[in-house]
Amino acid sequence: MKFKPLLDRVVIKRMEEEKKTAGGIIIPDTAKEKPSQGVVMAIGPGGRDDEGKLVAMTLKEGDRVLFGKWSGTEVKIDGEDLLIMKESDVLGILE
Repeated sequence: MKFKPLLDRVVIKRMEEEKKTAGGIIIPDTAKEKPSQGVVMAIGPGGRDDEGKLVAMTLKEGDRVLFGKWSGTEVKIDGEDLLIMKESDVLGILE
């Protein structure tokens, strides 16, 4: 199944969290926090301004991004856990 977000929404796949600390301590799955970094999987066509003109998206597919801890809506598409959020909820692009 293909999924295309509407307007200024993006689909993000969370990046995997490290299983060890820098000191070599293994972190169990129950103690891990959900990562706030991810990869953009799909983008919508863009939002509309006050005059109704289409405003192009800044993000593109494949961008590594940083987003807020409680941002977006968690969904499962084709057995994959993804987040759908507005482009404005993305804090920045990791380079």
